[in-house]
Amino acid sequence: MTSKFKYQWYQEIYDSFSAIIAEAEGYGKKLGLNKLPNDIGLYAGSSSRPGNLPNYVLDPIVEANRVSRTTPVRTVEDDLRKVIKDVYGDQYDAAAANTCEACLRICFETLCAPPIMRRGETYRGCVLMPYSEDYEWMGGYGRAFPPRYKNLLVDRTVAGGELGVEGKTLTNLETLYVRMAGARYDSHGVRFNPTSLLTKVDSAATLSEVKKVAARHADSLVGIAAVGYDTPSYGHGEQDENGTPLLLRGLCDVATDYDVPYIVDTGGSIPFLGMDPREIGCDVITYSMDKAGRAPACGLIIGKEEVMNPIRKGMGLGGQRYGEVSSHGKAAYTFCDPGRDTLVGLVAYLKVLRDEPSRVKDPIDRFHDIVLEEFESFNPAKFRDQLIFTKTYQLGGTELNYEQTWSNDGFGIPIFTLEDLWANTNPIVLAQEAMGVEPATIYSGKVFMGPGLGTLDQEGNLIEENAVLGVKTLVKAMEIVCRYSGVGD
Repeated sequence: MTSKFKYQWYQEIYDSFSAIIAEAEGYGKKLGLNKLPNDIGLYAGSSSRPGNLPNYVLDPIVEANRVSRTTPVRTVEDDLRKVIKDVYGDQYDAAAANTCEACLRICFETLCAPPIMRRGETYRGCVLMPYSEDYEWMGGYGRAFPPRYKNLLVDRTVAGGELGVEGKTLTNLETLYVRMAGARYDSHGVRFNPTSLLTKVDSAATLSEVKKVAARHADSLVGIAAVGYDTPSYGHGEQDENGTPLLLRGLCDVATDYDVPYIVDTGGSIPFLGMDPREIGCDVITYSMDKAGRAPACGLIIGKEEVMNPIRKGMGLGGQRYGEVSSHGKAAYTFCDPGRDTLVGLVAYLKVLRDEPSRVKDPIDRFHDIVLEEFESFNPAKFRDQLIFTKTYQLGGTELNYEQTWSNDGFGIPIFTLEDLWANTNPIVLAQEAMGVEPATIYSGKVFMGPGLGTLDQEGNLIEENAVLGVKTLVKAMEIVCRYSGVGD
């Protein structure tokens, strides 16, 4: 590679795609991946391709459909509440929806959108959130402010989401983006766009900026929002002795000062095992339970009872007209109903997390060890010490961050955007696919991988040989791309 500037360099990488894919195909055949009877994937699963349900989730669903007396949905919904209260206390409550996106919509529309009743103009409301990573899922519910950030949502996944940009935006709601101190927003990738590089985020300095922006918009501030993944790639490398990210805890104090709700989205995470909502002080936290979790496709909202009360009423769970404290009825968000069998599977999974957490944690532990073992020989060797490996029970696997390979003069390991991931212009992803493996999730200088797709058996135990093969393909894919990028040994 002879490029002087990044945009030229990424064009040369793009021009090498066919050679990268051809070499990757050969490596996959060498490993025998083309002859395996089962799929292997490095990501735990996604709503578009969830992993298979383990027996401890699937069996209760079958049993619920084989009893002589049918189980009312309301009964299962109350079982869900019991499990959440067992873990977090009676001051917390919960509700399930058909997707995590539905959970976010309900939370933002219930807690943050200005009211439309009563006479007069509908006032303007602003939700403040750090300009971090995966900002589009929450930020898409409001119009970007200041306008310099209005392009953030154009190419991101929200543009292809269930509701689309215009359909997702709520009336008279705006999103205030605050830059994170210590972060870099350099442009990278074949789909050349700003990337959020967050391993050097200064929590105290970022909170200082948040407070300035909150004070400037105090007359219209209606909420604080944050992406809640507990890893360096999301700006949460600074944590207290309990592993609670300092930035997330500090945002609670700002929300409390202004008496507005604090919403945390941690869609690709697992409840109970990771970050505790009581420690960060959020009002509600949302999960997509079919990703890192092994529940059927659904979303889960956990929050303080006061805040969950209007949310549950909006979902038709607020009680019969003639009394009683819970129900399964009709309301504004009935279209988000996940259905009884999904709820049965969700409750079964949450009970395992509550009662037998080692069944979920043990595969994550061993998977992390495999990642470290396979990357011991990673080339280029000059980059090995700049790789950051983080095991996270919350995210259900291992995060590999390589943005520090760009700390010195010259180019590091190529960084690709989320737009590249969706447009099939990330060659590391393409190389893994060519080898015959469902790839890890790779964008903005980070790689996330975990057990789930073809690496867990029916009981939820790790299939080690499949996990090893999957990680080997990631190591080789990154090595091939580095070599064609001109940064190899």
